[in-house]
Amino acid sequence: MANSQTSSKRPIIIFGAFDRHNFGDMLFAQVVGRLLAERAPEIDLLFAGCAQRDLRAYGGHCTTALAPLAARWRDDPITLIHAGGELLICDAWEAAVMLANPEDAQAHIARYGSNPDDRRAWARSILGTEALAPYVIGGETFPHAASICFNAIGGAALESGDAAMRVEVLAKLRTSHVLTVRDAQTQATLRAAGIEAPLVPDPAAMVAALFDERVESHAITGAVADMRRTFARGYLAVQFSADFGDDATLARIARQLDLLGEASSLGIVLFRAGAAPWHDDIAVYERMARRMRHAAVRIFDSLDLWDICALIAKSEGFAGSSLHGRIVATAYALPRVNLQHADSAKQRAYASTWEIANAPGVVPVEQLQAAMREAMQADREALRHQASALAQAHRAGFERIARSALRTRSRTATRSPRTPDKP
Repeated sequence: MANSQTSSKRPIIIFGAFDRHNFGDMLFAQVVGRLLAERAPEIDLLFAGCAQRDLRAYGGHCTTALAPLAARWRDDPITLIHAGGELLICDAWEAAVMLANPEDAQAHIARYGSNPDDRRAWARSILGTEALAPYVIGGETFPHAASICFNAIGGAALESGDAAMRVEVLAKLRTSHVLTVRDAQTQATLRAAGIEAPLVPDPAAMVAALFDERVESHAITGAVADMRRTFARGYLAVQFSADFGDDATLARIARQLDLLGEASSLGIVLFRAGAAPWHDDIAVYERMARRMRHAAVRIFDSLDLWDICALIAKSEGFAGSSLHGRIVATAYALPRVNLQHADSAKQRAYASTWEIANAPGVVPVEQLQAAMREAMQADREALRHQASALAQAHRAGFERIARSALRTRSRTATRSPRTPDKP
């Protein structure tokens, strides 16, 4: 698959927040690229984000910044696919901070964070756009687009967020050609605004179906193989974001993991599901690990996308705040529990939409041990059935996007870009 602007034909643009190190977003680009390539191996794909970044060293893509593409192809019948994720509620300030170098992020927050006007001005200088929701692209950017698609996107907190940004997001969505969402909360919010969007599971539900061979290759060598040798009796893959990092919360997590390790005789492997600012922090894991009595605890250093997938796939279950830790565990029919924190709307919305009956969803830290032990008692055949069903549902839901993208690629659009495809 090409990722070049030098082709004589306009490529299909795959767009999303995979211009920063985040486990789920990096997976979306891989999934959408593979699904399109299965249909048309010769297609030219261009991966784009709000910024130009090269994450190939971590198993991701080299992304092109969208702003110059918008200037170049504004009047052309381009095809753009939003690959997935909680794009509808990511504002410009958050996007700009998460795209900063981690060592610089705190300085930017300290300098600009207290003043809304300063935040907006700095975000505009970083992103090259006036948009309040820069990861949502519609007809305002490409008024002659042949196809603008949204693949299983989320916006669980859209209704309760900033009103001006919500108006902008809804206006952009109304210009789309194909729109699917990944949870019932987002679906209900859009329906209340007069926008119908079918439910489709998150793209990461496809990881085992599409990439199992690649995941397996990462499980038998390198960092994952080291963990499997260290914990021959098995381990739990555990993750939590930096906003769990106050001393009192770390003490509670350590206590729960001590109890869980003692009850299960499993190792505890702490991994990062994202290294961008406002994601996960290895220093927080080090502080927490020092509090634990359970000796069988290790910190997993690798940030490679496929190493993380393999670590989860070969675990005895996942516990953490990451939605995509949960979804990859689901794809491999493993027990899973999400930890509740200040903003767990997307985790709750997704689990309530797709999880098997009576499975633990999002739980307070104090309930982690009990919830994980309950999850580990789940019927494994039911977990396997759910994994298969979600992968099939995403493939079926993506079919409309693939048809729209590949049909419009081979011809000049003959209909208004405001007319959506029929289901």
